Order: sequence, then C-alpha cells, then structure tokens
Amino acid sequence: MNLSSALKEFILSQSATEGKADNTVESYQRDLKKYVSFLNERDIDEVENVTDEDVFDFVAFLYDQNYAESSISRMKTSVRNFHRYYSFRYNCNDPTVNLRVSQKRKRLPIYATKEEVEKLMAVFNDEDPEEMFDHTIIETIYGLGLRVSECCGLKTNQVNLDEGFVKIIGKGNKERLIPIPDRTKQLMKKYYANIRPLWQKKSTNLFFINKSGKKIYSEYVEKMLKESVNKAGIKKTITPHKLRHSYATHLLEGGADLRVIQELLGHSDISTTEIYTHVEAERLKKAYLNFHPFAKENKDS
Repeated sequence: MNLSSALKEFILSQSATEGKADNTVESYQRDLKKYVSFLNERDIDEVENVTDEDVFDFVAFLYDQNYAESSISRMKTSVRNFHRYYSFRYNCNDPTVNLRVSQKRKRLPIYATKEEVEKLMAVFNDEDPEEMFDHTIIETIYGLGLRVSECCGLKTNQVNLDEGFVKIIGKGNKERLIPIPDRTKQLMKKYYANIRPLWQKKSTNLFFINKSGKKIYSEYVEKMLKESVNKAGIKKTITPHKLRHSYATHLLEGGADLRVIQELLGHSDISTTEIYTHVEAERLKKAYLNFHPFAKENKDS
C-alpha cells in the first residue's frame, strides 16, 4: 500500500476504532508525516518496501537533527505503532520488531501538600460573589481531580448535587463518575443557587459561567490560581494540573487503591497512574516501621 494512504488509514483507525484522544492522534500524525517524508526522499513509496535499516536510518536522522531524547522516543513509538498496525491488518513483515523505545522513569509531578491546599482555600472571601466563584472552581478541580478543560466545560446535566457526584466524559470519550466531597458540594450548591442565576444572561447548560454569562477558559483559571497562590504566600508553583496531582497523591496517602485512583482520574492505562506509587511505598515503609516486631526491636535497641 502507498505510504500516504497507509498513514491516512492508520490515523483514521486510531481515532475512530481505537478511540485514542485527539492530542494522541495529532501527535501520531505529526510524527508520521516526518517519517513518510523521510522515506519518500529515499524513493520509498510503499509500506511493504520499508526495511528495518530504513527505520534505523530514520532514528539516526532524528539524532543528527538534534531532536530531544523525549521527542525521539515519542517518534519511535509512533513509527512502531504504525508498522504494527499495518503488519497485523495486512499480515506482512514488521520492520520495527527490533526497534526499542527506552522507557524513561517517570518522576512524580510537583504537588501541593494538604497544608498548602488548606492555605490556598483560605485566601478566598466567600462573602464576595466573584471570590466565591473562584473558590468554587479551585475546590472543584482539587476536590474532584478534574482536568482544567473538564472543569471549564462542565455541563449542568453532568452534575448531581443531590446525590453528590459528577459524570465526566474525558479523553477518548471515556465516562467516569466522581463523588463530590461534602465541602466541595456545599460550595457548588451555593454558587449554583445564588451566583449563577444572577450572572446568567441567556439559556446555557454550562455549569460555570462568568459574570458576563459566558464560558470560562483554562487561561482564566490558570491566571486566577497563580494570583491566589501568591496571595496565600505559597512559594511552590501550583497549576490546575498540579492540583489534580495533589488530589491523586492525597487519595493514595489516605489509603485509596491505585486502581480506584486510576478510575477517578480517567487514566486508560494503570502505568500512567503508577507515578504515584512512591507514596504507597512510603506508606508501606511507615506501616512496617510502626508495626513489625523486628522493626520495633531495631528502634528500641
């Protein structure tokens, strides 16, 4: 099959059949366009004519062009997935069978401690409608572990304040139910009953609207959070996404199972959630030191 046609088929399959997230599909498309262009320059137009030598030459080309190691790993993954798909779909040789993609150890992202979260929430004056609005947004992101885009796009029919849960359609159209903590629920109820009706100018199903009755965007949330963090005197850089990391870390510290956290965060692969396992390791170590008789003997001696 012609490389360009094969690329189009692969991209379509990833979005339509595999249900991959839009940014993943776009990443595949960018990477593979470079790959196909490289092959075309070598007068290779058919997928079946690609050899393992061509694949390794492409990787060497990337190094020559001084691409970052992370970018090269990503492009190698894109090329490997492309050929694996084609090999499986059309029962032909896969030139990437010997291609290795280095797995870099994932570092735990920066997160806010519980004390820092409390300090942050304390800066808002809930008697002021605009400050309470901002407070509710930050509480919702942290209290439910939402992506900022999920919070900004939250619809009224996704929120059940009586039962205490929200329904989120995340990456890859994956649906998840998230319980709302009591404190967050009370704030959301007050905003929804007292502030939203005053700001609503026309019919809308958006849960969060600004005082002009319009949708809020991630830029607003990021700027507002940065100002609030500075006001709280917190030196750490805390973004909306780091609040999501804080949510996951605090759940794990409290004893939540990693699989449960995976479901709540909407991670399709447990390996994505495993960046938090250092917390679990620390918890197990602490439990061992506190309760195992051998550990106690060592502490007593």
